[in-house]
Amino acid sequence: MRSRAEKVVVAMSGGVDSSVAAAILLREGYEVVGCYMRLGRGAADDAQDAQRVAAQLGIPLHIRDFTDQFGRVVDYFVSEYNAGRTPNPCIRCNKWLKFGKLREYAQQIGAAFVASGHHARVEMVDGRLRLLRGADGHKDQSYVLFAMAADELGAILLPVGGYEKARVRELAREFDLHVAGKTESQDICFIPDDDYAAVVKLRSPGAIRRGVIVDREGAVVGEHPGHQHFTIGQRRGVGVAMGYPIYVTAKDAQANTITVGQRADLASVGLRATGANWFVEPPVDWLSCFVKIRYNAAPVAATVRAMEHGSADGGFRSAQGFRFEVRFAEAQYAIAPGQAAVCYDADRCEVVLGGGWIDSALSV
Repeated sequence: MRSRAEKVVVAMSGGVDSSVAAAILLREGYEVVGCYMRLGRGAADDAQDAQRVAAQLGIPLHIRDFTDQFGRVVDYFVSEYNAGRTPNPCIRCNKWLKFGKLREYAQQIGAAFVASGHHARVEMVDGRLRLLRGADGHKDQSYVLFAMAADELGAILLPVGGYEKARVRELAREFDLHVAGKTESQDICFIPDDDYAAVVKLRSPGAIRRGVIVDREGAVVGEHPGHQHFTIGQRRGVGVAMGYPIYVTAKDAQANTITVGQRADLASVGLRATGANWFVEPPVDWLSCFVKIRYNAAPVAATVRAMEHGSADGGFRSAQGFRFEVRFAEAQYAIAPGQAAVCYDADRCEVVLGGGWIDSALSV
């Protein structure tokens, strides 16, 4: 137990992870303040669950309306799809809201920390605070936290990151939390029925237009209802039959075309990314590492090097906004511009070295 209570604001979504995070911090002697972030569209049951957990724990719960700020996340999502890229709004939401606006709120009420139920860890590595993968590899969320600045890590607590998900549920039962058996949502919170294109159409009327589907030689082989309906690597629902399995291999938003081909056409030997955020000195020479190219992908062996560098910042170079290149040990498939590429250490594939936004894939 701590001899002097330190105040922490916990982002409480009404789910089991954030509820257990609050309970753990309370047990450890922190002065815990819960905060439910109202983002516009959301289940009323979630707010009620957060309120009930806070009551069970005997902590205050503040409900903050971040609907206007969340509009920035939705606008980003829509603009990326209209530009032919595949966005990851959870990364932007974590950076801008959960550890951005929420941290500002925490400072206003005198809280030293912001906490969440993310399955990731912040630990000392070689004398510096680093972001690490969660103990449960199947639930690890370090990928969606890569954009956090290194100097922000000291104000972040991730209490469940060191536990397997099964153990988190056991803890919820031990704390007698009523959400112990609550199922997890697998959808993006503002996408009803997993219909991305409907949100794009609603937010940008006229942006979705019919166009043509072409093969790798440029010959027209069909029509599509709008390029926003498709993602790189998509196989089902393409609407074209060619006598063999076909995949979406490219999107051209300006020409409003979709290119289809075979799986081999999706192979890439590497990628280039921009908007780099490094937790270590950006590697001038090729550095061995592991790389994740999408949230639900396994890390793969690769090498990485920074292509541009920033100015000195706190003992390492900050490459915010700069580019890096990745080369894979083995070809990877369906790399989608707009997704994140996150690099991990080569020894144990645990420590986040840095990451950025995929700009282009390097073809075989």
